Amino acid sequence: MREIEILSPAGDFECLKSAVLFKADAVYLGGEIFGMRTASSNFSLDLLDKGVKFAHSNNVKIYLTCNTVPTNKEADLLDDFLKNAEEIGVDALIIADMGTLFAAKKFAPKIPIHISTQAGIMNYKTANALHMLGAKRIVLARELSLEEIKTIREKTSKELEIECFVHGAMCMSISGRCLISSYLTNRDANRGKCSQPCRWKYHLMEEKRPGEFFPVFENENGSFILNSKDLCLIEYLDKLYDAGVCSFKIEGRAKSSYYVAVTTNAYAMAKNILKDSIKNNKEYILPEYIKEELFTISHRHYGSGFLFGPPKDGQYYEDGGYIRCCDIVAVVCEYDGKNILCKQKNKFSIGEEVELLIPQKKPLKFKIINMFDENKNKIISAPNSEMIVNISYESDVKILKGSIIRRKIK
Repeated sequence: MREIEILSPAGDFECLKSAVLFKADAVYLGGEIFGMRTASSNFSLDLLDKGVKFAHSNNVKIYLTCNTVPTNKEADLLDDFLKNAEEIGVDALIIADMGTLFAAKKFAPKIPIHISTQAGIMNYKTANALHMLGAKRIVLARELSLEEIKTIREKTSKELEIECFVHGAMCMSISGRCLISSYLTNRDANRGKCSQPCRWKYHLMEEKRPGEFFPVFENENGSFILNSKDLCLIEYLDKLYDAGVCSFKIEGRAKSSYYVAVTTNAYAMAKNILKDSIKNNKEYILPEYIKEELFTISHRHYGSGFLFGPPKDGQYYEDGGYIRCCDIVAVVCEYDGKNILCKQKNKFSIGEEVELLIPQKKPLKFKIINMFDENKNKIISAPNSEMIVNISYESDVKILKGSIIRRKIK
């Protein structure tokens, strides 16, 4: 059985801790430069060093993104950035640019190279060329079908690892290389600053009828205004494994720690079921609660992307907004078997039905009966941000620090 990796995103240290707690095998994150997510807090050198040490102490790998195409001015900073990454001990560099690739071989020769999805790898010839240039792994373009992935695996060296996205936002342009944001808002998507104008709601106005707006529809010739559904391939991990994929990547370095926790937990549990199905030669079937977990996070309508060919329903035209059915209300600090000490994230009260999200477990539902503030005074609600609350709750289940308490949105 090949190794199967769940690769989770982290835009800040809190997200990194969530990824590690909820059983990611590896985490990808960005430094303060050369990363494709400037909206994230990202990691300074000191924080990167701290993050690598924390991850390695939990047997989790760290992959550092340097997947922008550097300008001349930025290129001057590249050599030191790569030297620092090697000194800190990151486990791989995610690279899109040829100049960056050759600089990495020279200034950080001990770090394995992963070629970013930004490179737009669509065929086995490109994959083989990149492997010859020193790539240990390729991150496939998201526009590939299952059959195309199989072909790349069959016609490349078995030493070349294949990674693909299995969850998260999709771009209307090939592998995210879009210029709409640059033209409309002067924010370059290829430098991590996309304003997502493809998600905006557009209307047409006819020249001789000013003030009359007409919605933009798609016909058999397509549409120029697109709003991609989010990718969700958790039900097809067996097919991707059979196609030769070794790393299942979750998109979302600009997302919350709750998003990271839920997606990592769901895909990590799915990985365990996949491994069991392979080992015992049985069908890969997920319990409904694992699939339902992915609807508790903020998301757009889900689809399978290009996995089964060009999607017939890959766009959603009603709006570009998000759907969610849960609010996080607190994060667990300690548990003694009878009481949950937690930190409030949103107001909650006695009498509410909540759920506990625990790593690798089915969510536990319970009703809040009693709770106390940090001075042991009985309270009926927790209205103050970040306040420490003690909730009465008895269970034989081990509730780890960092577990999440949430409620359904009515």
